[in-house]
Amino acid sequence: MDVLQKAYTLLSKYPLCDHCLGRQFALLGYAMENNIRGAALKTSLTMQANTLAVEAEKNEEGIEQLRVLAANGYSAAAKATLEHLKKHAPKIEEDAKCFLCEGKFGEVGGIVERAKKDLEAYEYTTFLVGIELPIAVEEREDEFKASQSIEHGESIRHEFGRVYGKAIAKATGKEAEYLKPDVVVIIDPFLESIKLQINPLFVGGRYRKLQRTIPQSEWFCSCRGRGCSKCGGTGKLYPESVEGYTSKDLLAESEGAESFFHASGREDIDARMLGSGRPFIVEVSKPKRRSVDLKKIEHAINGGAVGKVEVSELHFASKDDVRHLKKGESARKEYRLLAEFEKDLTEEGLRMVEEKLTGALIKQQTPRRVVHRRADIVRERYIYKLEVKKVTLKRALLFINCQGGLYVKELVSGDEGRTVPNVSALLDNPAKTLKLDVLNVIME
Repeated sequence: MDVLQKAYTLLSKYPLCDHCLGRQFALLGYAMENNIRGAALKTSLTMQANTLAVEAEKNEEGIEQLRVLAANGYSAAAKATLEHLKKHAPKIEEDAKCFLCEGKFGEVGGIVERAKKDLEAYEYTTFLVGIELPIAVEEREDEFKASQSIEHGESIRHEFGRVYGKAIAKATGKEAEYLKPDVVVIIDPFLESIKLQINPLFVGGRYRKLQRTIPQSEWFCSCRGRGCSKCGGTGKLYPESVEGYTSKDLLAESEGAESFFHASGREDIDARMLGSGRPFIVEVSKPKRRSVDLKKIEHAINGGAVGKVEVSELHFASKDDVRHLKKGESARKEYRLLAEFEKDLTEEGLRMVEEKLTGALIKQQTPRRVVHRRADIVRERYIYKLEVKKVTLKRALLFINCQGGLYVKELVSGDEGRTVPNVSALLDNPAKTLKLDVLNVIME
């Protein structure tokens, strides 16, 4: 393939700007943008046409090529060469536009300034440019490439993304980031529209729940927040929650739109979360500030929830950390459970329970108390170790080290045979849970 001949063939059929001509040869040569390629091709073609124009036998061919370059290539050099040769130069219409981009590469600067102004409302370190194009534009380019047998080109979408990315980086002093940008600037060069996709802020840590009357997540009333007699006009079934305490100050400091709470499993509302706490992540959507003071936020949370909720180890996290957190819902857990039995307990019976349940695989059908919101299936969960300590004639403390996802209350009661084996059946002594504490969540 003769590159110059191919370039001239394209220009003889279509008006093309420097960007759109150069883009058809994007894979040839490196360390230069397509507009540089296009300008270089037009310059070379102008010089070649000028050479032909001064040769007597090829004079008309050279003049025709110069006119094509002046008309369809918008080449000032070709037009000046024609004038120097005292030949008529074609008149370029004021509204003449490139066949492929319609002149939109010439309007990058104005859109970049608008994008820069929009971005000033947000604190960010990295960004990425996304390009939206009308279907007709991409179809036109596809037909062009197919009809002209383009082998070394790139897409107009790709070039727009790169050109706008470099321009915004220069205008803002920020870095382009392709994997995890703080902000995505979505531009439609043809509609001249700009949309900002502000990616979330993630902050992780561990929480301890010190009261038995606080749910992990906010429980909204069936009135959907409007307020009714059932919820006392609050729109919530419980006025407090771990989610509420851990999210409020972060949301305020980051000036975000809303927050979402993620945790590695959950404890029952009447269970405490003790030990080093349960891992959690708060996701803040559309934050205007990212460099928030986590020590200050940690202090504010703990100061506003004294005796109820405590947080520790606050740190910046990511979407990948949320995925890891969710996978950790089946992580090993350690519980302390106070059980009450109908009949007196014997040391012999308690030692038998320890022996039977340590290393046991428990088959557990979804408990009746949660089956209305969970799939009614049989799960298998492993108990690594179980110890029992008698505290009164009919009460005992159980220390359970088990695979996450085991319903320990039902391990004690049996849930009418839905959990097998279970403590009540092994002792032939019906039991119920009085108090439950989560002592540790062991993340791998």
